[in-house]
Amino acid sequence: MTEQASLWQDDTKTADFAELCNALYEREIMLLAKSDIQSPQVFQGRLKSLPYYIKRTAHLMFQAKTPLTIDVQNASWSAKQTGHMPLKDQDIESVNQWYLSTELTHGLVIPIVHESFIVLDSIDRIDKDNNRIRTNVHGWFYLDKEQDQHNQSHRTNRLLKPNKRVMTAACTGHSWLNDQKVNPHIPTLRELLLSCAINWRNFKQPALV
Repeated sequence: MTEQASLWQDDTKTADFAELCNALYEREIMLLAKSDIQSPQVFQGRLKSLPYYIKRTAHLMFQAKTPLTIDVQNASWSAKQTGHMPLKDQDIESVNQWYLSTELTHGLVIPIVHESFIVLDSIDRIDKDNNRIRTNVHGWFYLDKEQDQHNQSHRTNRLLKPNKRVMTAACTGHSWLNDQKVNPHIPTLRELLLSCAINWRNFKQPALV
């Protein structure tokens, strides 16, 4: 079997790959420095795992089949920002219908809107009996209108259905405040990895990573 490291061999010879890794390192080190991790063991573990995850992220970003452009200096995706948050046809009923009519799979990358930006998460549990799905970070979302409205009253985010404009905004960190463009939200390392698993030709199926 081919060693994982060999998959990165060609990438690691390029200046762009090195610049992207350096930008990711700089950002992740700053985040660790500002974190409230109390355990030295946990902190050391996070630090030791950085080389693997940063190289893997950089490799996948260069290999991803995506309409987006890599900004190696800022370790992010780049695309033109729309004037408004792309929430057309994203009412609760339309969103729920999309998920209920889709043969959902574990690991599918999906978008979730916060107040001013959209983030990526992935499905880790599907409960058909109760018409709900669980995402890895944001927890359960009901796909029943009444349940979902009750659920939304206790949270600051809501599920969206994926489309090109929504997924582009999530990958690039585009943000809006009072319907005006503002400085972008910086996607996490995990979100960058998820962005490489998006199937841009068919959002109902995960891409092979």
